[in-house]
Formats: sequence, C-alpha cells, structure tokens
Amino acid sequence: MLSSIARSLARPAAAQRVRWASQLPPTGQGSKKSTPENASETAQDASSAKDAPVASGSTLPTLDFMPGGPEEPKRTGARSSKDTLSSAEKRRKLMSRVMLAILAGGVAAHTLYLGREWEADELKEKRLRLEDAPATRWARTAERFSDLFDYFNKPAFPELLPPPFPPPHGKPYTLVLSLDDLLITSTWDRQHGWRTAKRPGLDYFLAYISQFYEVVIFTSQPSWTADPIVSKLDRYNFFISHRLYREGTRSLNGSIAKDLSYLNRDLSKVIVLDTHPEHVRLQPENAIILPKWKGDPNDKGLIAVIPFLESIGIYKPADVRPILQAFEGKDVAIEYAKKEAEAKARHVEEWKAKTKGVSTSSISSLFGVSSAPAVPRGQPPPTYLEQKRKEAQHQYQEEQKYLRDNKEQLEKLLEQEQQAMAAMVPSNLWEAIDQISGKPKVPADATATPGTPATPATPATPSTTPTTPTA
Repeated sequence: MLSSIARSLARPAAAQRVRWASQLPPTGQGSKKSTPENASETAQDASSAKDAPVASGSTLPTLDFMPGGPEEPKRTGARSSKDTLSSAEKRRKLMSRVMLAILAGGVAAHTLYLGREWEADELKEKRLRLEDAPATRWARTAERFSDLFDYFNKPAFPELLPPPFPPPHGKPYTLVLSLDDLLITSTWDRQHGWRTAKRPGLDYFLAYISQFYEVVIFTSQPSWTADPIVSKLDRYNFFISHRLYREGTRSLNGSIAKDLSYLNRDLSKVIVLDTHPEHVRLQPENAIILPKWKGDPNDKGLIAVIPFLESIGIYKPADVRPILQAFEGKDVAIEYAKKEAEAKARHVEEWKAKTKGVSTSSISSLFGVSSAPAVPRGQPPPTYLEQKRKEAQHQYQEEQKYLRDNKEQLEKLLEQEQQAMAAMVPSNLWEAIDQISGKPKVPADATATPGTPATPATPATPSTTPTTPTA
C-alpha cells in the first residue's frame, strides 16, 4: 500500500521534470564586461530592466498587456530642413509677396477711383441729377461699387419705352397701369383650372382715358403669360400704346419694384395706378394706390377714378406729383368728387353775382369758348371742365362708331398680321439658324425652275391699318 502511494506522488513530479526538459533554455547573456563606450547603453538597459516586469524562466508570453509610455523624440543636434530654403523657393516666396503688394495697391487705387466726382455722361446714364446724386467720396464709392454687382437686378433694357412722339401726335401724359387685381383678376379651381375675369367698365376706361394719356400696361407677370391677356383687352391695338412685363422690373432686396426712371419719360408727367405699394416704392410721388379688385361684378372703382384722371388731361398741369401727393392716403375718387362739387358751387355763385344783365354768350367768352351751345335762360353756363368733358365724350362715341363700322376690315387685317407672324416662325433648325444669322427666308414659290415665268400671285388686301379719328 505504501508503494502505491509513493508511486502516485512520484508520477506528477516526473511528468513535470519531463516537461521542463523538453523546453529550450533561455538565451544567455554574454560574459563580456561593458566597455566605457557602451556604459551609457548598459545603464539604460539596466533602468529599463528595472521598469519591466520580472520574466519567468519559461518562454510563455507575459500577461502584462499595459502599453508603455510615449517615446520622446531624440534630438540629434542637426539643423532642421525647414530653416533652409532652396533658391527656387526663395524666388517663389519673394514673387508672392510682390504680387500681393501689387494687388493691394491696385485695390487701393481702384477704391480711390470709385470715389471720383460725377461726370455728366455718368449722371445721364444713371438718370440722376447732380443735386440728387451722392455727394461724399464714400457715398460715391459705395454707389459705384454696388453697380458692379447690380447687373441682374436691373431691367433688361436701359430705356423701356421708345422716345415719345412730338406734339401734336403724342400724348402729353403717360398713364402706367398695373394688371393683376386692377384690370383683371385670376382664380383657379379643380373643375375649370385658371380663369381670368375682366373688371367692370374696363373697356370704357381704356377707350376713354386713352384720349388724354399714353397708356402703358406694366405688370409683374412674365411676357409669355401676360401678353395673351393684354391682347384680349385691346384687340386692335387702339388704346394700349406699350406693354411692359416682368423683364422690365427691378429686384430690390428680393422683391419686385417698377422703376419709373427707366421709362424714358418725364416723371413730372407720369401717373401710375397700382394695387401694391411696394411695386412703386421708388417713386411713390407718382403713384395712386387703389384697393384690389377680387371679382365683384358690381364694382365701380375703375370708373370712379376717371374724372380725376381726365381733369389732369384737360387742365394740363406742369407737374402732376404735387397733385398726387395732395391725395396721398385718401380715396382719390371721393376726395376729387368733393373738390369738383365745391368748384361747381363757386362757379354758380360767381355766375349769379356777375351775370345780372349779361348775356350767356359773354359769360362763355370769359372762359375762352366762342362757340358754346345755347344755355337755357336762368341756368349757369358749363364750366371749362364740363365743356371739355363733353367734347371727350363725343370723341369717344365717334371712335366707337368707327370700330363698329370697320370691324370686318379690322378682323381681316388682324388675321393677316397673325398669318404673317406665323410665317416668320422657323419650321426647322436650319431655318432658325438662317433667321439668327440674318439670311432672308426663301418663299415657297421661289424654288421654281430658272427661266420659267412664275405664277402671278393673287393681289393681297392692303395691310395698312386704318387711321383713327384724332382727338
């Protein structure tokens, strides 16, 4: 029994000795002594050996997985390459400094040049008077600097309208009309889509007021959407002189503005009817702001403003802006009706005080009217405004009669014009290129064989527009 116990105790010890014997012995250190040259290295190895964990006699990997501290870079005492530059690098660095100095000098010189005094041609191009232009050097610099980046914010053309006709062919005043919510209104629904309604009294307004004004439609809509609508308002181009669209507006702080200084007209004789005050904020002294029309079929707002507009066309003031400013913030139609009634009452009182024993013809001669119609006895004669208003009404009726009598001929002329415009549209890419280059379009009958007489064309109806009765 003791022998079995001894064998059981000796067996693990023997297995352990066999395992140790099968392993390779650790590499031994040299027995040479350290020389003075590597004494520092020996000291460093000794210090690192102290810090390192004690290794066991086996070659098994250590369980110390903590990383060591960052190694400090060793300085060798050599000169850094950053402190030395090649000759090419020195030249490049010098040239960059020279170019930077030239650029700074150019910016400074251009800034001084922007602050120079205004020139006559420059003021004319900017449509400014010398007393209205910026006077200080900094203000002139800021104005000219902003012009460098204001190209896309300005209208498409420096002059939106052609030069006016000289008297007596041209009208002395210009009436600029907005389109949306003033002359028309548009609504959309799922059943009908977009529908456009014409304001009550619009036809009479355009036909009558065009006797006194050069009528210009100025809308914020683009031309491809607004032009068909304007063509419906004035089918024969009798009453609307010019059309301006979104391309003629300015962009100020992200919103649209109608700059009247680009109209190529004297602003002292320009009146604007609009429903958006922000559209005329550049020249508010020329504007009359009317309430928006939202489709009321019983609206009379457009007709109500006619007496005020015709009075300006009849009396012909030198500057309309003081008159418009007197009605600022008020209902122009109501306020002017009150003033006209007061003027009529004064006229009657003066007539009663001065016409005792004086004939009616002598009264009319005081107003410069020699051929006044007969006035019933005991009735005051018409005022100058009433006489001119009656003449304008007669002129309107004559013009409407002319349109009714010549409607068939006008329709033929309109159809010929539309056909001529359709014939000018290129049918393929090559015709479009020829049209852009200025090459005339060859008619279809011009492709006949040379030498053969061409078939005589049917004489066309003369395409001259009939003249309208003059005002």
